[in-house]
Amino acid sequence: MMRGGSLVLGLGVLAAAWLGPLPALASGSFAAHMTMHIAVVAGAAPLLAFAIAGTGVDPVRVIPHIVAPIPASLLELVVVWAWHAPALHHAARHEAPALVMEQATFVMAGLLLWIAALGGDREQRRVRAGSGVVALLFTSMHMTLLGALFALAGRPLFHGAPSAVEDQHLGGVIMLLVGGASYLLGGLALTAIALRARSVPAVQRQGSAA
Repeated sequence: MMRGGSLVLGLGVLAAAWLGPLPALASGSFAAHMTMHIAVVAGAAPLLAFAIAGTGVDPVRVIPHIVAPIPASLLELVVVWAWHAPALHHAARHEAPALVMEQATFVMAGLLLWIAALGGDREQRRVRAGSGVVALLFTSMHMTLLGALFALAGRPLFHGAPSAVEDQHLGGVIMLLVGGASYLLGGLALTAIALRARSVPAVQRQGSAA
């Protein structure tokens, strides 16, 4: 039931981000565009990954060396920072094909990272837990850094009137607080799960010795 609910909720977040008012607002509002971005990578992606993890369609169970946490985190770093370069960001804000391509790469990179961190069977999750934690915390760090750049900049970093700096600050705060926090909480939760999984065998060994 939890997996089913997570799947429905994740698809609902994607639908709200892509079929709601945000795509139309994004051309004139950096904050709206950032909200759509964060909803996809930090909202829908972890929910969908949780729904998929450990099931028959979990790619970690089939190709674990390809769907690995550290490479996935580096890929998301490249995708996120590349789409916030001025030329690509401007294209995504004002051209529908570029927006579709941006959002497609966001959801693929986000889902790949979260499933790499959360996926696999019980033994795979135990073995990969450390790299999953590193990957999520690293992503939290670079999301926080990028959000702080937008939130603290004294001028618009993209094309726009000087008044656009306030909208940019709001978008930066959204990325800083929601985006960074999502990956940070994911990393901390995965750490707790890994520590609990490691403690169980130790308790079992002590019980056997007794």
